[in-house]
Amino acid sequence: MGYMSTIEEFDKQKTKVLKYILYKKRTEQEVRKKFSATMDENMLEDIIDYLKEAQYINDHEFIEKAINNFIALKNLSIKEIQYKLIAKGLPKDEIEDYLYENKEELEQYEIKSAENILYKKSVSLEKEEIKQYLLKKGYRLENINKAIED
Repeated sequence: MGYMSTIEEFDKQKTKVLKYILYKKRTEQEVRKKFSATMDENMLEDIIDYLKEAQYINDHEFIEKAINNFIALKNLSIKEIQYKLIAKGLPKDEIEDYLYENKEELEQYEIKSAENILYKKSVSLEKEEIKQYLLKKGYRLENINKAIED
């Protein structure tokens, strides 16, 4: 450790970061943002490394949990899910890997999601208008068409 800090100081700061994470799961990026102004940069890096090794910070797991929450709660397109995760500061390549690994399941979800929106909006809108709406929200044309057919 290049900086002159004691083990006590490290533990004190580590506890602070840990409290922040345990209160609500955070991404590495969120931890960085929160503490970069108030903590020595090298120490923060060391703490982040420690927390990743100890699995307190696990972006892959975070992505999985977040996606499962979105799926349970909302009608979103895969694109919208991707943007929401990027906005949380999660690594783009990890998001893409996860989406790719779970492609079939997510395609099914997107179709179901489009069906729900079609159903809700068909009261007030024409099919073509709903189709445009879904395209704007990043739904794939192929999935929109499947939803319309069903």
